[in-house]
Amino acid sequence: MTPAKLCLALLSVLLSVSIAVAGFPFQNTSLSWEERLDDLIPRLSLDEIAAQMTRAGYKSNGPTFPITRLGIGPYNWCTECLRGDVDSGNATSFAMPIGLAASFSVDLLTDVGTATSTEVRAKYNNYTSHGIYKDFGGLSCFSPVINIVRHPLWGRIQETYGEDPFLTGEFAKAYVAGLHGDDARYVRTSSGCKHMFAYDGPEDIPSSRFKYNSVVSEADMQMTYMPMFHECVKGGTFNLMCSYNSINGVPACANKKYLTDVVRNQWGFKGYVTSDDEALEFLHTAHNYTTGPLDSTVAAIQAGCNLELTGAKVPIYTHLTQAVQLGLISMEQMTTLVRPLFYTRMRLGEFDPPEMNPYTKLNVDDVVESAAHQELAVSVAVRTFVLLKHIGKVLPVGKIETLAVVGPMADSPYDPFGDYPPGTSREYITTAREGLMKIAYKVKYAGGCDDPKCDKYNQTDIMDAVADVDFVVVCLGTGTSVESESKDRKNMTLPGSQLQLLQDAVKYAKGRPVVLLLFNAGPLNVTWADESPDVHAIVECWLPAQAAGLAVARFMTNGPDGNPAGRLPFTWPASMDDVPPMTNNSFFNRGYRYFTGTPFYPFGYGLSFTEFTYDKVVVSNPLLKPCDDMHVSVTLTNVGHYAGDEVLQVYIGWPDAVYPVPKLQLGAFLRVQTTPQNQITSYLTVPARVRAIYNTQADTLMVQPGKFYLYAGGQQPGQKRRISSNVLTSAFTVMGSMTKLSDCPQ
Repeated sequence: MTPAKLCLALLSVLLSVSIAVAGFPFQNTSLSWEERLDDLIPRLSLDEIAAQMTRAGYKSNGPTFPITRLGIGPYNWCTECLRGDVDSGNATSFAMPIGLAASFSVDLLTDVGTATSTEVRAKYNNYTSHGIYKDFGGLSCFSPVINIVRHPLWGRIQETYGEDPFLTGEFAKAYVAGLHGDDARYVRTSSGCKHMFAYDGPEDIPSSRFKYNSVVSEADMQMTYMPMFHECVKGGTFNLMCSYNSINGVPACANKKYLTDVVRNQWGFKGYVTSDDEALEFLHTAHNYTTGPLDSTVAAIQAGCNLELTGAKVPIYTHLTQAVQLGLISMEQMTTLVRPLFYTRMRLGEFDPPEMNPYTKLNVDDVVESAAHQELAVSVAVRTFVLLKHIGKVLPVGKIETLAVVGPMADSPYDPFGDYPPGTSREYITTAREGLMKIAYKVKYAGGCDDPKCDKYNQTDIMDAVADVDFVVVCLGTGTSVESESKDRKNMTLPGSQLQLLQDAVKYAKGRPVVLLLFNAGPLNVTWADESPDVHAIVECWLPAQAAGLAVARFMTNGPDGNPAGRLPFTWPASMDDVPPMTNNSFFNRGYRYFTGTPFYPFGYGLSFTEFTYDKVVVSNPLLKPCDDMHVSVTLTNVGHYAGDEVLQVYIGWPDAVYPVPKLQLGAFLRVQTTPQNQITSYLTVPARVRAIYNTQADTLMVQPGKFYLYAGGQQPGQKRRISSNVLTSAFTVMGSMTKLSDCPQ
């Protein structure tokens, strides 16, 4: 044990002794949380408060300093839980969030959040038992990412839940619930939704995200950029992270309108706001909004930023004490902002006897890469797959005699992980080639390229691999070398020589079945593959992480969960000519809600090995009051030959809109299991908030009366590219007068 670790271990023992001896009221478990905070906060000095708000725990700026006189230990706030425990040693790695969104399953999101937080908590228990307080070793997750996909070339699409604010809001609540756990008193880990607001590109093309100014209308802000954050707050998140960008000229982390007036005063958020890494420094170095560190400190505090996250050697909040002494901010502001930090630590169980907290019993050896978590990783990955094209009924397959598996993503262990990867040990990872070896007697392999950039292409290897085989699987895509945080793509084309690789594989396959597997996040130009009669299937596999190979094998053979039911969580454009510039933050003519053209693949689209017929839709309350939720039942039949999941999608439309509205709005969705020739009826609720529109006169969201259309099926209505099932149409009427959404029960 190093001297530093030994000191921390001894400190932990001393702290436990001091807690037992001192018995401060804030350590009294019979008191309410608020009573305990009322005792603790006045005991803190200005310097102690400033230190707690300055050290979010990144690089040299963590953990927080202990307050030994009060028996308070160090704590590290910097933990990433995007889809597994990040940068903390071996951990189960689940599919990237854009894939999770394609599952259209809130239960799946909760399951992943639960598994992730279980491993995070177990590791924390292990670290702290050895006196270790480290980056990515705490319990406070900077997850989930709930920004909206606005542009197909944005590098961080993979971290998000797609383009729809309703879908994203539902997934945010589900993931938060999984991270928190179901104990009535304690949370397993604390959640943190990010990044507020209007942060959805660019990363680096054509402008740096550190200085970008998002020019956003109030209508877009309230109808698209903010609703999922409101749902995250209603879901009980402990933390919100402010973003790098400015919003209409005011940096997000210095924006009192949003951090305080909206989030706290309107939405009732009681948690803490964290800056993104070095965002407070960028107030003066990138945005030129403030004059220097002291000015930036004051601006962030006045806006309502509780905690600074930074890897810089000198945090901006080191000026907090000076700012109070100069009268630029008040002690009352400091005590108000530090309070939710300690509330969070209390809810995590830090100041209570360990035996009271069920999560202190979680053990690394029992949960990290447990058999259950490994199986969940496979089941989750295969449930994210979207079948985009399928001709010739080449799928599913039985045992293949000779199979060719080619392409730069075919045998790469880590490229299919995506950004923010857990440190999964190689023994738990299966590549596509490794997984497909289980379904063929003989497998021929050729990468064709050294990496996904595919700058150097070996045509001969591909020709040799696909010659004289019975079936060809081509694995193409991106990975973080092409798209990631800080890295936007320049275009939608397949990287490097990947298209040539595909065309060569098809040519030399000589009519044998060819299946294209895509491992990526943002949409790619696959027009040639879609139009070619010799590419029999296209599958969007996203970034499935450790289970890539096993999931692909299940899909190909229709194994457990293998029948594809993933649906696109964003609109896949036919051309960049259909996409407004990255620096245009308006949602006019963007996404399925506003786009007036014809997409290549529409939002909500995805094929199955089986087929469905929608038989009946019933609106139980066709006459509504403005604040009423609508309840609907949908009956469908699996008319195909395979069991499989279907995703019910319910959309609404405004034929009598007074103000600008979306063309359509997803109002409910449900992933259901079906068996051949059996009929099922499902019940869904369309919440009143999805009918809310921005009223320019009132400057708020309002629910208007009038007639509404309702569409129920396995896809959007009226699409040129559609699946075989039908879409049912109904209608309902909202009675009464225009009503503020904020006046409706939440």
